[in-house]
Order: sequence, then structure tokens, then C-alpha cells
Amino acid sequence: MRIFWVLGCVFALLAVGAGAFGAHALRDRLAPDLLAVFETGARYQMYHALALLAAAWGVERWGPGAAGAAGWAFVVGIVLFSGSLYLLALTGVHWLGAITPLGGVAFLVGWGLLAWAAWKG
Repeated sequence: MRIFWVLGCVFALLAVGAGAFGAHALRDRLAPDLLAVFETGARYQMYHALALLAAAWGVERWGPGAAGAAGWAFVVGIVLFSGSLYLLALTGVHWLGAITPLGGVAFLVGWGLLAWAAWKG
């Protein structure tokens, strides 16, 4: 599915931008613990942007079934995990941290589905 190639590239681009923004614009504006939260969001966004590229390749190789579901799980994970960490760091609203584990579960589901696609492939 071409959408995973596109989303993977866009999420990677945004992760690089977020990392640079955190390193340069936020370093003197956020407390060290919140800066670390922001950097964790950027790091996991990049990991899973690359995972989206792997899912795109998997869809081309094994079909859209489990590999396609893995791609959507990675998208949900990026939005929930990294998005909640960015918002938490920038706003200081700590209840947003309750959303983060949902994104982590989506990442785990995505990796499991991608493994299943490879195993069945």
C-alpha cells in the first residue's frame, strides 16, 4: 500500500524536525525531564516511521492482510504514543501520559502483526 510508504516518509521527516526543534528551540524552555519526554516521542516516532516502511514492503511482498494491519497499528501508535508525549512535554498536562501506553500497545500489536505476516508469507 503506497500510503504506508508516504506516511513512513512523512512521519520520519516530522521526527527529524521534532528532534531538531527539541534540541535547539526547547532546550532552554523546557525542564530537563520534559525535554527528555519530548525526545522520547521523537525517537519512537522515527523508529516506527521506519517500521511503516517495513510494513509497506511487507504489503508488497505478502499482501495487505497482517502487514497492512501492522501498518495501521504503527500509525495509531505514532499518533497516540509520540503525540501524547509531545503534548505532555509542551503543555505540562500530566494526564496525557495516560494515553501513551495505548500507543505503546499499538506498537506491540504492529510488530506482532508484522512478524505474523512474515511467518505466513
